[in-house]
Amino acid sequence: MSRPIYLRILQGRSMTRIAKLSFLATVLWATGLAQAQLAIQSLTATTQGGAEVLRIQTSVPLAQLPTGFSMQEPARIALDIPGASNATGQNLFTLNLGNLRSAQVVQVGGRTRIVLNLNQAAQHETRIEGNALLVLLQPPVAREAAAGGALAATFAEGAARPVQALIDIDFRRGEQNSGRVLVELPSSQTGVDVRQQGRNLVLEFAQTALPEGLRRRLDVSDFGTPVRTITATQVGDRVRLLVEPSGNWEHSAFQTERQFVLEVREVRQQADPAARDRAFTGEQISLNFQNIEVRALLQVIADFTNINIVTSDAVEGSLTLRLRDVPWDQALDIILHAKDLGMRKTGNVIWVAPNEQIVERERQELEAQVSTQALEPLRTQHFQLSFARAQDVQTQLAGAAAGAGTPATGTAAGAAAGGGQAAAASGASRILSERGSVNIDARTNQIFVTDVPAGLERVTQYIQRIDVAVSQVLIEARIVEAEDTFGRSLGVRLGGADLRGVRGGDAGYRIGSQRIALGASLDGVTATTGQFGTLTAANSTFVNLPAIGLSGAAPAALAATLFSPTANRFLNLEISALQAEGRGQLVSSPRLITTNQNTALIEQGVQIPFTTTSEDGTSVQFKNATLRLEVTPQVTPDSGVILNVQINKDSRGEDTLAGPAINTKRIQTQVLVENGGTVVIGGIFETVERNSTNQVPLLGELPVLGHLFRSTSRETDKRELLIFLTPRVLTTGTALR
Repeated sequence: MSRPIYLRILQGRSMTRIAKLSFLATVLWATGLAQAQLAIQSLTATTQGGAEVLRIQTSVPLAQLPTGFSMQEPARIALDIPGASNATGQNLFTLNLGNLRSAQVVQVGGRTRIVLNLNQAAQHETRIEGNALLVLLQPPVAREAAAGGALAATFAEGAARPVQALIDIDFRRGEQNSGRVLVELPSSQTGVDVRQQGRNLVLEFAQTALPEGLRRRLDVSDFGTPVRTITATQVGDRVRLLVEPSGNWEHSAFQTERQFVLEVREVRQQADPAARDRAFTGEQISLNFQNIEVRALLQVIADFTNINIVTSDAVEGSLTLRLRDVPWDQALDIILHAKDLGMRKTGNVIWVAPNEQIVERERQELEAQVSTQALEPLRTQHFQLSFARAQDVQTQLAGAAAGAGTPATGTAAGAAAGGGQAAAASGASRILSERGSVNIDARTNQIFVTDVPAGLERVTQYIQRIDVAVSQVLIEARIVEAEDTFGRSLGVRLGGADLRGVRGGDAGYRIGSQRIALGASLDGVTATTGQFGTLTAANSTFVNLPAIGLSGAAPAALAATLFSPTANRFLNLEISALQAEGRGQLVSSPRLITTNQNTALIEQGVQIPFTTTSEDGTSVQFKNATLRLEVTPQVTPDSGVILNVQINKDSRGEDTLAGPAINTKRIQTQVLVENGGTVVIGGIFETVERNSTNQVPLLGELPVLGHLFRSTSRETDKRELLIFLTPRVLTTGTALR
């Protein structure tokens, strides 16, 4: 009996030991996974050698450097660490160290993105040191040298930053009918600027060139995405992509190594018009309360979202609500609307109060600002203009009345006396404050502004935007006049002579008691002179319809004579014919250069005098017969050129009793042309055909024999006028050749 019990005890101990070993193995395996799990533990920023260094501490060393991208506007650097989690306990790190303002840590899916917010765009390097990832920002001196700000550093390097060509531009259809623009960059450090311009998106890639094969306009409307067209152009040392979406859309952009992706998604329309105006992105929350105080409900939202909410003492009352799986910012918006409350966000703190209290507080703050501005001391600052005219800037700063009220003087002494009162009449059009004044020195092209510091800051920003070099445009016109003429003329002369009367016989033929002679007939001595008559072409021709001359050339003639055996009777036949062809082409090519939105004129020709008679006597006046090109260009943001053009092509015409006539050709139009493109703005095609027949009545209509009694001619004259225009936006240093 004891042996079976003993065996059972041994078996129980063995099973217990196996379970313990299995449990221990499971714990060790889980511990190894926990140790191998990559997590971001802290972010700290320091300064080394004038450069900012961000230290990202991780739980285990990174296997490779993270991928990322940088943006120019706003200035940001993004780094993606795959397989990492955020163990810092917060998402926003306020650093405020040099160029480094703050950092955001966002965990999405199986990766964590760290976004560095900078004061200005900068290059960066990444390095792994043990369990830390170091991000080194380029120091300010190096940034200025790279941007061309430090001339000495630029000259020392010998050349500016090289321009690299983009590799490829493609389009794909993404999930939920989104459109994705894919750009293969030449380097992962290429700067990209993404901004919304009207209803379009503009992407600019700094220090890049666009190959000839990528200069195109892509029509992607058949993909069924919000994107309709993509246009790639070269603008200076930048490549610009103009993306034209349609409908209601939103966009996002990211970069992985050398591939930049712009995604445009359709925004789904919501049933509630009030909710359609706002996009709620907060974490979902469920609220189910009966008769809860509003202050307590706001505290619940604050605890859930870890945000700071300050509630005014005037907030009171209770609320019953049941919300399930709604964004917390939408829930907060519903609560505020239900109790007629408003909120103002300052930093990471939200202040909640009744709408009347918020409006009253903002009014008091504005009144305090106005009072402070009225007592704030004035400062005077001068600006040296490079491209703009001081008189124009003075009018724009102080309003339309400033040009008449403030004269341009050599110093700023009279600014407060004349500029302030004159500019006050312009009202809201002023950039200066009510106490501000402006004076100019036209000789040195300087302006002197006296205003409060806030007004001076507005003036500085305004001048920085308008005092820039104006684009220059080369306009070339080609006026082509072509002429094609053709003419053909055919004629005949028919005559005869009867000399029997002067040679002892009887001329002509007897018909009864009369004799009839054809053609010339000389019958003995004339009654007046007593001499025999003379046989000439005039008295021997009875059909005289020769061919006419064409283009100043006389027709050729072929003659034949048929006479009797005794040479007493002659029959003459002369056929004349002429065919003339002519082709001509005249090309006029006026060219000129002008600045953007300024009218330019070029003219060449002659002045034709003509005499006029009036009560005061006879005078000589002149009228122009010239080739004239007058054009006003306007460069558009997408590198197109709008041309207001007028072309005259005049020439001397035929002479009249009143003087020479002037042949006039003129065109006036407005056209939009792409940079470097050619467009035909007009043309005149003229065709003149003439067919004429001269014949002897009845005889000229006879079959076959009728050709002996008629002459025919045909003329065709074709004239064509075409006008071509080619505008080119010039870069610095380009000249007219």
